[in-house]
Amino acid sequence: MDKNILDLKKIGLRIRMERERLNLSREKFAEIVGLSSFYIGQIERGERKMSLDTLAKIADALHLSVDYLLYGNNFADDKLTAQEGISVLEAMDNSYGSQPNEDLQELLYILIRCSNRELTLIKDLIKLILPYIEKK
Repeated sequence: MDKNILDLKKIGLRIRMERERLNLSREKFAEIVGLSSFYIGQIERGERKMSLDTLAKIADALHLSVDYLLYGNNFADDKLTAQEGISVLEAMDNSYGSQPNEDLQELLYILIRCSNRELTLIKDLIKLILPYIEKK
Protein backbone atom coordinates (compact mmCIF):
# COMPACT_ATOMS: atom_id res chain seq x y z
CA MET A 1 0.00 0.00 0.00
CA ASP A 2 1.24 3.49 -0.86
CA LYS A 3 2.23 5.31 2.33
CA ASN A 4 1.42 8.69 0.73
CA ILE A 5 -2.28 7.92 0.83
CA LEU A 6 -3.99 9.68 3.74
CA ASP A 7 -5.30 7.49 6.53
CA LEU A 8 -8.81 8.85 7.14
CA LYS A 9 -9.23 6.83 10.33
CA LYS A 10 -6.07 8.29 11.87
CA ILE A 11 -7.06 11.81 10.81
CA GLY A 12 -10.49 11.30 12.34
CA LEU A 13 -8.98 9.90 15.51
CA ARG A 14 -6.69 12.92 15.91
CA ILE A 15 -9.69 15.23 15.43
CA ARG A 16 -11.83 13.32 17.94
CA MET A 17 -9.05 13.09 20.53
CA GLU A 18 -8.39 16.82 20.38
CA ARG A 19 -12.10 17.68 20.44
CA GLU A 20 -12.55 15.51 23.52
CA ARG A 21 -9.41 16.92 25.15
CA LEU A 22 -10.99 20.37 24.78
CA ASN A 23 -14.18 19.01 26.39
CA LEU A 24 -16.26 19.81 23.33
CA SER A 25 -19.27 17.67 22.51
CA ARG A 26 -19.59 16.64 18.89
CA GLU A 27 -22.64 18.90 18.63
CA LYS A 28 -20.85 21.95 20.07
CA PHE A 29 -17.81 21.35 17.86
CA ALA A 30 -20.04 20.98 14.78
CA GLU A 31 -21.68 24.30 15.65
CA ILE A 32 -18.26 25.99 15.97
CA VAL A 33 -17.08 24.79 12.55
CA GLY A 34 -20.47 25.19 10.87
CA LEU A 35 -21.05 21.53 10.01
CA SER A 36 -23.55 18.90 11.10
CA SER A 37 -22.68 16.68 14.05
CA PHE A 38 -23.50 13.66 11.85
CA TYR A 39 -20.86 14.76 9.31
CA ILE A 40 -18.31 15.39 12.09
CA GLY A 41 -19.00 11.86 13.37
CA GLN A 42 -18.37 10.44 9.91
CA ILE A 43 -15.09 12.37 9.66
CA GLU A 44 -14.01 11.23 13.13
CA ARG A 45 -14.71 7.59 12.23
CA GLY A 46 -12.79 7.97 8.94
CA GLU A 47 -15.91 7.25 6.89
CA ARG A 48 -15.96 10.50 4.89
CA LYS A 49 -13.38 12.60 3.09
CA MET A 50 -13.51 16.32 3.69
CA SER A 51 -12.73 19.31 1.54
CA LEU A 52 -9.61 21.36 2.10
CA ASP A 53 -11.84 24.18 3.37
CA THR A 54 -13.41 21.86 5.97
CA LEU A 55 -10.00 20.55 7.01
CA ALA A 56 -8.75 24.12 7.49
CA LYS A 57 -11.84 25.06 9.56
CA ILE A 58 -11.38 22.02 11.79
CA ALA A 59 -7.65 22.63 12.24
CA ASP A 60 -8.29 26.29 13.07
CA ALA A 61 -11.04 25.48 15.57
CA LEU A 62 -8.80 22.94 17.32
CA HIS A 63 -5.70 25.20 17.13
CA LEU A 64 -3.82 22.47 15.32
CA SER A 65 -1.82 22.52 12.13
CA VAL A 66 -3.24 20.85 9.05
CA ASP A 67 0.03 18.93 8.88
CA TYR A 68 -0.62 17.48 12.34
CA LEU A 69 -4.17 16.45 11.44
CA LEU A 70 -3.08 14.83 8.18
CA TYR A 71 0.14 13.15 9.25
CA GLY A 72 0.43 13.39 13.04
CA ASN A 73 3.54 15.57 12.81
CA ASN A 74 4.36 17.71 15.82
CA PHE A 75 3.73 21.42 16.17
CA ALA A 76 5.21 24.14 14.00
CA ASP A 77 8.67 25.50 14.79
CA ASP A 78 7.37 28.72 16.35
CA LYS A 79 5.39 26.77 18.95
CA LEU A 80 6.58 24.90 21.98
CA THR A 81 7.33 21.27 21.34
CA ALA A 82 5.27 18.68 23.17
CA GLN A 83 8.31 17.90 25.34
CA GLU A 84 8.73 21.58 26.27
CA GLY A 85 5.05 21.68 27.22
CA ILE A 86 5.43 18.59 29.38
CA SER A 87 8.45 20.21 31.05
CA VAL A 88 6.35 23.27 31.89
CA LEU A 89 3.63 21.11 33.44
CA GLU A 90 6.20 19.07 35.40
CA ALA A 91 7.82 22.26 36.70
CA MET A 92 4.40 23.47 37.85
CA ASP A 93 3.77 20.14 39.58
CA ASN A 94 7.03 20.58 41.47
CA SER A 95 6.31 24.19 42.46
CA TYR A 96 2.77 23.46 43.57
CA GLY A 97 3.80 20.36 45.53
CA SER A 98 0.90 18.62 43.85
CA GLN A 99 -0.80 18.67 40.50
CA PRO A 100 -2.14 22.09 39.36
CA ASN A 101 -5.94 22.37 39.21
CA GLU A 102 -7.80 21.32 36.06
CA ASP A 103 -8.44 24.88 34.84
CA LEU A 104 -4.74 25.68 35.00
CA GLN A 105 -3.82 22.43 33.26
CA GLU A 106 -6.32 23.11 30.48
CA LEU A 107 -5.07 26.68 30.07
CA LEU A 108 -1.46 25.49 29.88
CA TYR A 109 -2.39 22.82 27.37
CA ILE A 110 -3.94 25.48 25.16
CA LEU A 111 -1.02 27.87 25.61
CA ILE A 112 1.72 25.37 24.73
CA ARG A 113 0.10 24.95 21.32
CA CYS A 114 -0.02 28.67 20.51
CA SER A 115 2.37 30.46 18.19
CA ASN A 116 4.54 33.26 19.54
CA ARG A 117 2.18 35.83 18.01
CA GLU A 118 -0.82 34.18 19.68
CA LEU A 119 1.01 34.02 23.02
CA THR A 120 1.81 37.73 22.86
CA LEU A 121 -1.82 38.57 22.10
CA ILE A 122 -3.10 36.34 24.93
CA LYS A 123 -0.59 37.85 27.37
CA ASP A 124 -1.69 41.37 26.43
CA LEU A 125 -5.36 40.44 26.79
CA ILE A 126 -4.77 38.94 30.23
CA LYS A 127 -2.94 42.07 31.36
CA LEU A 128 -5.84 44.17 30.07
CA ILE A 129 -8.57 42.09 31.71
CA LEU A 130 -7.04 41.29 35.11
CA PRO A 131 -7.57 44.71 36.70
CA TYR A 132 -11.30 44.44 35.93
CA ILE A 133 -11.82 40.99 37.41
CA GLU A 134 -13.37 41.17 40.86
CA LYS A 135 -11.08 39.49 43.35
CA LYS A 136 -12.79 37.27 45.91
